[in-house]
Amino acid sequence: MYGRKASQLLGDLARTENGQITPFSIDMFGQVIEECNEHQFQLQSLMRKIQEEGLDIQTTRNADHFGAVIHHLSLVRNKRCLMAYMYNRAEMIRDLIWKVGPVLPQEIQEKLNYSEKEYFKNHSSALNSYMSELDLDLTVDMVPPKDPYIQVRVLDDMGDVVLGDRSAPLLPHSVHLLKRSDAEQFISQGRMEEFLLT
Repeated sequence: MYGRKASQLLGDLARTENGQITPFSIDMFGQVIEECNEHQFQLQSLMRKIQEEGLDIQTTRNADHFGAVIHHLSLVRNKRCLMAYMYNRAEMIRDLIWKVGPVLPQEIQEKLNYSEKEYFKNHSSALNSYMSELDLDLTVDMVPPKDPYIQVRVLDDMGDVVLGDRSAPLLPHSVHLLKRSDAEQFISQGRMEEFLLT
């Protein structure tokens, strides 16, 4: 049935949790493109047949005309589904900059195709360029925190890290009091977590 693969592609996208990105469905995407190519071939052959019979394409209303209409509408629908799939994934990729920072964790990179990785890199570069012109980091909290310092627990061995005006050894499971702005990038990368006393 025409359009079933494109519907499945969008259905998979709709079933994912909000803000979560799934692996790029390259097989399904390719199958929809193949179906588009088949519709295009059938459409052109039906239009050629109408012309070879000496009929006017604009006014003819025979079986070939209605077949061409079905192929045309199926082609347009598939293209819209492909564009919706790519647009929604592009939105999720843009949101990743705000959630995880300019460096994507490996588990997220594995879910993106080459074009999406390039898109993320270019978008991140444009955002960094804009922030450097303003001399303002837009990726920090939009609401000012009550306390500029937070207590964090290190999850990864990061060795000596320069934080603001000093260097600190960040060893696994160590607890530090850091400026929120220094810690946020590491928290978003999953290398440390905010240590809350209960």
